[in-house]
Amino acid sequence: LEDSLETKRSAFARFYFLSNDELLEILSQTRDPHAVQPHLMKCFDAVKKLTFGDGDDAHVMTALNSAEGEVVPFSSPPIAEGAVEHWLLAMQDAMVSTLHESSRACLEALQSMAKEDWYFAFPAAPVIMVGCIEWTLGVEAALVKMRETSEKDALAGFNRDWIDCIGGMVELVRTQLPPLHRKILAAKLVIDVHARDTVETMLNMGISWVNDFEWQRQLRYYWEADVDDCIIRQTNTRFQYGYEYLGNSMRLVVTPLTDKCYMTLTGALHLGMGGAPAGPAGTGKTETTKDLAKALARQCVVMNCGPDLTAKMMSQFFAGLAQAGAWACFDEF
Repeated sequence: LEDSLETKRSAFARFYFLSNDELLEILSQTRDPHAVQPHLMKCFDAVKKLTFGDGDDAHVMTALNSAEGEVVPFSSPPIAEGAVEHWLLAMQDAMVSTLHESSRACLEALQSMAKEDWYFAFPAAPVIMVGCIEWTLGVEAALVKMRETSEKDALAGFNRDWIDCIGGMVELVRTQLPPLHRKILAAKLVIDVHARDTVETMLNMGISWVNDFEWQRQLRYYWEADVDDCIIRQTNTRFQYGYEYLGNSMRLVVTPLTDKCYMTLTGALHLGMGGAPAGPAGTGKTETTKDLAKALARQCVVMNCGPDLTAKMMSQFFAGLAQAGAWACFDEF
């Protein structure tokens, strides 16, 4: 039985994060894809269920559904046929390609659509990611302008426009909105307010060039045309956006300590190491790590460690991490 489960796990790496009992429960439902639905959240944090087609297309997966009720239609719908591990892998690939295409479309629409329509025209993750790209480009353009021309208040001008944009979102939040739309705006406001504070700090410090450390230490998002993908940089590190579907979830309010934690963790990852945030209970060590994973759109698996944890369980967990490319949080390690 162990060998049989191992072959299933090596076919779909996220099965490594499930216990044998949970995995057997999923594998016993191979004939009926609909019966696998209750177990999806064990493999994909934000996928509560999948929408299937009707009639002859009953095996075609048409959309992802998050726990909050967000529906994301697949750009090229995968088919639930054959072994469960194979169609789950196809669904994972479809999720990544759908979010990538959605992000590219979202970036292109930024210039042409009215802002109040743009916020709700795409899934939450691309809207927030493209919003971060917009801010990074705006700040860098202002800093270059300050360096190359005599326009010394370019950054202050950009910040005024940014604050106006936040004001527009605040007015929009006060209107009658569906809960999903309100959640998107709430998450975007949290990030945009931190962006505003960052620029105000830079103005107070007299930062005037893109290579200044105060700018380099920020989590900066770029859409790089040569790789046609979103690249995230901080200090001397570079990460590719992961396109893990995270639903329409809330984001953490970023404090100066959060920024320092992000910098330490991204620096450690760049060197191929891990991080170990230490501090009293309930101060947000796990949440900070999970939020950084959200910012880079990576799967983050939280494992509550206890005295009953065996070396075999740990080796299985690490095998999953290495193959799935996921992050892990070992709580109470």
